[in-house]
Amino acid sequence: MQNPGTVTRADLAEAVYREIGLSRTESSELVESVIDYICEALLKGENVKLAGFGTFSLRDKKERIGRNPKTGEEVPITSRRVLVFKPSQVLRERVDSALSPKK
Repeated sequence: MQNPGTVTRADLAEAVYREIGLSRTESSELVESVIDYICEALLKGENVKLAGFGTFSLRDKKERIGRNPKTGEEVPITSRRVLVFKPSQVLRERVDSALSPKK
């Protein structure tokens, strides 16, 4: 069962089907191709910039000391690479205006 408020791959494929008019199979394949392309670029260490949407990039985080919230015990957190998404100004403005109370 789909989580309310969550957009899935199937939802994206359905939107492509409705808006573009490709067959459902072609729409699904197109969505999968785009997602695969983004994943492959990130695996190569490349940034993915989608104009008007945002930028996906990888960031290296250094080793640091964290704290177990239950016990308060200090625990080392190893260095790692994380995926970061930075929304574009256009996306931020659209989301802000959609979520702002209307006067």
